[in-house]
Amino acid sequence: MPSQPFESFLSFTRRVELTGYTPGQRLQEIALRRPEPEIGAALQVDPDDLAVQLIRLRLLDGRPAMLERMTYVEGVGRPLISADLDSGSIYALLTEQGIDLHSARHTFDAIPADPLDAKLLEVPEGTPLLRERRLTTDSQGTPIEWSDDRYRSDVATVTVTNTRSSRTAML
Repeated sequence: MPSQPFESFLSFTRRVELTGYTPGQRLQEIALRRPEPEIGAALQVDPDDLAVQLIRLRLLDGRPAMLERMTYVEGVGRPLISADLDSGSIYALLTEQGIDLHSARHTFDAIPADPLDAKLLEVPEGTPLLRERRLTTDSQGTPIEWSDDRYRSDVATVTVTNTRSSRTAML
């Protein structure tokens, strides 16, 4: 997969299509449950609030490429429980339902594949994976999605382009 730029807010499906590959997905699990404390804090929900959590394997030309662990605030995620999440982009589905997906903050690091990652991504346990943690907000800045995506390092790279502006130039 060609390097992934982050100048635009695009779904995995759309990024893959734009680069000429065929995206795919296989839902592994979806449930309505209380999120872990760290995720609940990121989403700014009360400890007793429910959220929609799912695990979905993403494919690139039929090959495992990324494993998504997504959590949505209940009001946004509840329609996903009955949706066909193997048919395409969750972001496209949410946008069609009027959900305001405005911006996302991405944090990247590398982690070893845990047993679930290894099984679904078809790599040995402990294999280095590129992890992207993403907090998506609406146009009011309200968190609506937390995602922990794990990419096979042999199919994913990230490109960040920086531009020095006269306002922030230090040299």
